Amino acid sequence: MTIHTERAVVASAERLERDRRELAARLERLADSDGNHVTALPALSLFRAGVPGVQLCAIYEPGLVVVAQGAKELQLGSETYRYDQANCLVTSIDLPVSAQVVVASPERPYLCAMLRLDVGRLGELMAQAPPAPASAGRGIAASPVDAGMMDAVLRLVRLLDTPQDLPVLAPLIERELLYRLLAGEQGARLRQVAISGSRGQRVAQAIGWLKRHYREPLRIEALAEAANMSPSSLHHHFRALTAMSPLQYQKRLRLQEARSLLLASQCDAASAAHRVGYESPSQFSREYSRLFGAPPLRDVEQMRRAGAMPGAVPLAG
Repeated sequence: MTIHTERAVVASAERLERDRRELAARLERLADSDGNHVTALPALSLFRAGVPGVQLCAIYEPGLVVVAQGAKELQLGSETYRYDQANCLVTSIDLPVSAQVVVASPERPYLCAMLRLDVGRLGELMAQAPPAPASAGRGIAASPVDAGMMDAVLRLVRLLDTPQDLPVLAPLIERELLYRLLAGEQGARLRQVAISGSRGQRVAQAIGWLKRHYREPLRIEALAEAANMSPSSLHHHFRALTAMSPLQYQKRLRLQEARSLLLASQCDAASAAHRVGYESPSQFSREYSRLFGAPPLRDVEQMRRAGAMPGAVPLAG
């Protein structure tokens, strides 16, 4: 490495750290209480947590999460992903996950910004981005944040202080971020769901169908037809992207919805089971305990003691 290259690397690292500190200061001011904060920019949300939290379930939509301070761990099936000040999280498809803030304190809260990704706009930009490796893998990954990405996210957050500029400048920065993602190591991951007619896009169609029909008995043939795939191809590519089968995905949707109903005190366990599509309350209780670690009523009591509220899911990172 030449002296010039070394200096460039040092300058980039200094710039990255300087921008991260500014982003943390801005997020702490804008997100002045724990929880999810919507912004004037519909695609952008902020999240803050003052202490490490309980493990919560949510559907993570296609998005980019950049952490300014602290750390979080996410579980997809048996796989764990950690994202923090050095690593962003990228999701390319709707995924039912469990997530937990693991590094946070009142003095240094966990702070992050999430940009919801427009898959259609990704498709429009693909021809202008450098080609990506063929291998893509899961619909989720953590990867290093570089100075260019941090700078773009910071500029987007700065616009929240000048809302009159949002309509003109925010789309330009969003486009820049999409381009940077396509040109980076997550490019293949995003391309596989953005290409029209691709297997990844068909899996996304299958997921959309499951989200609309999760209360109904699952017929793989009907799901495969909705995705325009053979049952065997659907099963293979669905698992490759989501780390679970379509049936396991449906169960996660049902159980997470039942947990939300119970936390909101809208019904008892048997009624919640029926409302999300279970015919057998005992089967519901077994599968609920397997996923959440305790029977429905005990789990809800533990969640309430820990301060979880209905709808308190970490959609913003």
